[in-house]
Amino acid sequence: MKKLLICISALAIVACKDEGTKKDEAPKDYVTLSGKITDKSSDSIVVRNREFSKTIKVNEDGTFSDTLKVDTGLYSIYDGNEQTAAYLKNGYDLNLTLDTKKFDETVKYSGNGAEQSNFLAKKSVLEERLLDIDKLAELDSLGLENKMSAIEKELLAFYDADKAIDTSLTNTATKNVKPMLKFYKGYVGEKIALKRDLPKGAPSPTFVNYENFKGGKTSLKDLKGKFVYVDIWATWCGPCKAEIPSLKKLEKEYHGKNIEFVSISTDNGRGYRAETPEESAKLAYDGWKEMVKEKELGGIQLMSDKAFQSDFIRAYKINSIPRFLLIDPAGNIVSADAPRPSDEKLVDLFDSLEI
Repeated sequence: MKKLLICISALAIVACKDEGTKKDEAPKDYVTLSGKITDKSSDSIVVRNREFSKTIKVNEDGTFSDTLKVDTGLYSIYDGNEQTAAYLKNGYDLNLTLDTKKFDETVKYSGNGAEQSNFLAKKSVLEERLLDIDKLAELDSLGLENKMSAIEKELLAFYDADKAIDTSLTNTATKNVKPMLKFYKGYVGEKIALKRDLPKGAPSPTFVNYENFKGGKTSLKDLKGKFVYVDIWATWCGPCKAEIPSLKKLEKEYHGKNIEFVSISTDNGRGYRAETPEESAKLAYDGWKEMVKEKELGGIQLMSDKAFQSDFIRAYKINSIPRFLLIDPAGNIVSADAPRPSDEKLVDLFDSLEI
């Protein structure tokens, strides 16, 4: 009987111990997110999707830690202007490390649930490598077609390689691959067509008697003898305005060298409400003059004669802005789709031409 009581007591102790263990191991109803950022870009990171946003302080040494109560799904983690994707689910305990100097390539997650977010990080790097627009634009139309087929096969194989990844992620990636490649094919196809129809060395289309902000009229022939870097823009275009600081910096660095920086506005009334198109166009014209003055835009500031319907704009097949052109001192095309001022490849191009 004594032995039986001892056994029963022992079982009770074990049972209580097991019950306590189960209680301790009950899943958390939040995510723990911690990590370290090397060369941090800001004093905080932001975790966000359409329904959720939380700012997490980043310490001086780049470390951070916080808890988040979330709905299971995809989130973006922003550090300054850069971002990476994460798959969050309550109960996960994630640690994120990255170096901002090589942001995407260094993103790494560890801890409970890390495999899902690591899949997203690797997916991003792979897609960026395979869909290198500059390299794809070097192909001809047939080469692009074949390359896109090969890229699709490689991506689908990657999405399906790890069976431990949540199917919501892999199914979404698989579903989106064709629309994504269709977009890239169309975008790169336009660049290939530009190189075919407006090749390097061909005579550039010209503009004649465009109104100059500083007074008088300016034609492309007036700039012969110098390289001409042309910025096609408009006051309502956000991405155009985002290039202004970089363009002003370039103008300063290349002042006195054998190059002219020309900005051609395509403003025709868009973004300016009025009762008639004519009144809207007048407001746009005044808005152009005001912005050139207010932002102290340098270079040669011109207004196209018929906005997007101008012969020069149409000849260069421009249907979206910003767009940048480079013309040589003889008036021939260097590039009908030159790098943007913010792209370091532009300076490489200038260097190659010994500007």
